Amino acid sequence: MRFGAFLAPFHDPRENPTLALERDLDLIVLMDRLGLHEVWVGEHHSTGWEYISSPEIFLAVAAERTRHIRLGTGAVSLTYHHPLMVADRIVLLDHLTRGRINFGVGPGGHLSDAAMLGVPSSEIRDRMEQSLEAILHLLTSTEPLTASGPGWELHDAVLQLRPYQQPYPPLAIPSLESPFGMALAGRLGAAPISLFFGASDLAAQWAITEDAAARAGRTANRDDWRVVVPVHLAPTREQAIEEVRTGGGEWMFEYVQALTGRPAPVPGPKNQTVDQMVEAGSWVIGTPDDLVEFVEQLQERTGGFGTFLLWGHEWAGPEATRRSYDLFARHVMPALNGSRAGLDASGDIARAKAAALHKERVMGVERARDRHARESGGS
Repeated sequence: MRFGAFLAPFHDPRENPTLALERDLDLIVLMDRLGLHEVWVGEHHSTGWEYISSPEIFLAVAAERTRHIRLGTGAVSLTYHHPLMVADRIVLLDHLTRGRINFGVGPGGHLSDAAMLGVPSSEIRDRMEQSLEAILHLLTSTEPLTASGPGWELHDAVLQLRPYQQPYPPLAIPSLESPFGMALAGRLGAAPISLFFGASDLAAQWAITEDAAARAGRTANRDDWRVVVPVHLAPTREQAIEEVRTGGGEWMFEYVQALTGRPAPVPGPKNQTVDQMVEAGSWVIGTPDDLVEFVEQLQERTGGFGTFLLWGHEWAGPEATRRSYDLFARHVMPALNGSRAGLDASGDIARAKAAALHKERVMGVERARDRHARESGGS
């Protein structure tokens, strides 16, 4: 199993946005040092909580501060951009990072973005799909493309800089509610990213991807599937819950319900939101052992997936958030990816032989003493 994080990112609009962006970059540097495999950063233009408007620009800065972690757009809102411009930016970033880029695309995460830009909400998915088809042609072919869509035209278009990764940076499509993203991922052979938000039936979501892949003559690969879950870890479950009690409740009722219009899946009040979401099995707020058990059960319920992503948030504040990621890397990742297997096996062997080896050690010491006594004349 691989591990990473999915950052919208969310920030309390009452805080300094410049410092919040810097914390995001610092967090990605920490993920890189801790050995997380990938991080995804979103694109948003409204609500006041999510203000990275260009994940490509943000990830270019993150690339300069990191060494190993893969950097994903999660996602570029294709509805709002010219397809040639998107393809050109991603290919440039692909070269500048020597192939550390993942290319996540979507129709747009907020209908308030679409409304501000005059895009009918009923059209965002069709526009995104039409744009993506043009982008994939540009990424994979030097055959000149002439095409058009709402707000854009292409005339004998060719990308002069070809992708660094072949055939192009790994393509991913996030999905929260609609079957659209899971179906499109299956049809195109892209990696689906399922955002788990309580009532999500992940097994049913994967079935959509498998069915769409089969109809397109493909075989969907569970190793490509990512699942995103809200998590916060602390040494004890009680401490973890208390650390996110205020932030989690405010996020649910002040952001999710008040700004996006989605009804909260729990009744509240705000100071009981975290307890209710944990009880419902929607959020994992607890210890590393709690998360290991949750992921193992989730693997069993879904039939398996390849990458587990932490849903990025700052419900607990910077220090506690960094400690949560540290606990995740130190205890959860090795328990789930098998990296402790050799250590455990070696320890088991040594433990089983410990008594016998101790007897041999005592006998060896006695022999050494007897020899020393003989050679020194008993002195």
